[in-house]
Amino acid sequence: MSRSTRPAQPSRNIFLVGIDVDSMGGSQRALHTLAQGFAERGHRVDLIGIRPSPEPHRYHGSPAYRHTTLYTTPPAPVWHARSLGERFNPVRLRRAHAERAERDRARARLTERFNAVDDGYVIIGSPWAADWLTAVEWPQLKGIGQYHESFLQARSSANLRLILRHYPRLEKSVFLSEGDAAEFRRHRLPNVCVMPNPLPFHHGQPAPLDTQRVGAVGRLEGIKRLDRLIDAFAHACADLPAWELHLFGDGPMEPALREQAARLGISDRVRFRGPVVDMATAYRELSVVALTSEREGRPMALAEASACGVPSVSFDLSPGVRELVEDGRTGILVSPGDTTAFATALRQLAEDAGLRERYGSAAREHVSSLELPAVLDRWETLFDEVDR
Repeated sequence: MSRSTRPAQPSRNIFLVGIDVDSMGGSQRALHTLAQGFAERGHRVDLIGIRPSPEPHRYHGSPAYRHTTLYTTPPAPVWHARSLGERFNPVRLRRAHAERAERDRARARLTERFNAVDDGYVIIGSPWAADWLTAVEWPQLKGIGQYHESFLQARSSANLRLILRHYPRLEKSVFLSEGDAAEFRRHRLPNVCVMPNPLPFHHGQPAPLDTQRVGAVGRLEGIKRLDRLIDAFAHACADLPAWELHLFGDGPMEPALREQAARLGISDRVRFRGPVVDMATAYRELSVVALTSEREGRPMALAEASACGVPSVSFDLSPGVRELVEDGRTGILVSPGDTTAFATALRQLAEDAGLRERYGSAAREHVSSLELPAVLDRWETLFDEVDR
């Protein structure tokens, strides 16, 4: 899956470091996919999580890369004393001392790992990981910072400040779309380039698109706004009783979403599928993929659905979304938050099998450049550029 037509590359030491690399999510899947792909090409690969996941997901049955987690327990939330008594409380002081000792042990473990090699690359999976790494010395290694969200998301959080503080010191800062990269350049980030996340599976056979199922993939959490999708589906398919809505993933919003489906009288048509290991098979069960999130960077669900030949309906949330879905060619884009227009788009695809097939075929072709070998080739080119 990760083979290439490029000339043989030198074997490199590659460290991929993230805060939490084992939860079920798009950025985590991308790190594991890259780690496996690099390792299968003969590179020496370490995937390193700083803290353990509360709900770890197994991405590869037989990983070809080394995989470790630095903290033995999740770090405690940031705590601020509300009084002098709280600040000097003996129990609290002992706990703070234990937390500092655990952090120091974690950084010492990573320093030891880095010092075991003479050269190589550290691919940093997030600005928070870059912030944590400032206390670790690795002068013999070259750093590349990733960001898996949109510029809009960075601007509305602490991420933009962390990126502008830490990423200029690295060899490269990589973003998922041309539009987002341009925004970071406008903020005078000097080392910007674009690197998409790879598809985690080979495309295989396309979906038949005849199952009469709308699907959404991802954590059942507030930011995904699946309540909007349930509303839109109820309106779009009210008189199309054969159509169903399938939600892949789990999370804290599941009880509320079940209640909403029951309130709308469609609980028998909304299926909660839970986490799925074989996502390619899951996508091929669908006729349409829907995305109604509050914000997204370059969501892998849209890329993966397209690779399986499934058209998408999505809110127009970012340049990354627009790169993955060509409105009117591979799917339909709707103004963010407009559930009425979203329902209209779902209805259009539900009623027109020919349109689904045309969009699905075009979508499959559109994301062919995201196959793992092609993305790994781009990484090899980036490494060559950094080396020069």
